[in-house]
Amino acid sequence: MTAQLLDGERLAQRIKMELAQRAARLSANGRTPGLGTLLVGENPSSARYVEMKVEECKEIGVRSFDEHLPSTATQEEIEAVVDRFNANPDVHSILVQLPLPDGINEEQVLLRVDPAKDVDGLHPTNLGRLVMGAPGPLPCTPAGIVELLAEYEVPVEGKHVVIIGRGLTIGRPLALLMAMRRPHCNAAVTVVHTGVEDMAALTRTADVIVSAAGVPGIVSADMVKPGAAVIGAGTTFAGKKLLSDIADDVAEKAAWITPRLGGVGPMTRAMLLRNAVLAAEKVR
Repeated sequence: MTAQLLDGERLAQRIKMELAQRAARLSANGRTPGLGTLLVGENPSSARYVEMKVEECKEIGVRSFDEHLPSTATQEEIEAVVDRFNANPDVHSILVQLPLPDGINEEQVLLRVDPAKDVDGLHPTNLGRLVMGAPGPLPCTPAGIVELLAEYEVPVEGKHVVIIGRGLTIGRPLALLMAMRRPHCNAAVTVVHTGVEDMAALTRTADVIVSAAGVPGIVSADMVKPGAAVIGAGTTFAGKKLLSDIADDVAEKAAWITPRLGGVGPMTRAMLLRNAVLAAEKVR
């Protein structure tokens, strides 16, 4: 068995084409979608991520408002930028790039973002909406994973999904989303982490494995049930090389697998752009 690749890059391009049409309609009516980005410091990975966002905004017709503060910026200076974005009617969504420098209260900064402009879908108000099943911006990586599984018709409803990782950006919201009674979800979900004994005993029962642990090769072929779908949502850099949570030998055991590059990452960015356009559409 050789796994079918879940090509997130191809699907993301199609989603962006559809978003470009929606953005063009908004602009024709005098409301160009606007995304405010805040980068603090000189972290190369963070800087590249924001740069990619700006490039993709241009591709689909979203106006980008970019603020870059030095690593010496104070809590008050950072929060002042968020306040300006909140007050600017041309900024419909806000991205605060994490991590923020040591000594900055990240939670306080994120809580300051207007929930209606929360492009990441991680404000407590929007996470509460997710818990309740109410409409709101969905966290980007979890939403992208669900879209990718649906695109390739991977069976999820009524199946067993094991998520490795319980972080705020992926594991916890993905578990909520995939357990909900909604299309391409409605699964039995188990959440594990690196401190769980005999994790393999659980993953071997999974129809879908999503690893967001950020531990290279944590999922190996002997942990996978034949015919399962395996999603690598956790990545680590070794120098300039990007390493996946999924070991290479898993491709010979699984039926579907994300590639090391071009799987979840492009889908995360596409979902962020979707949230940005949606925020502009909701303005009345």
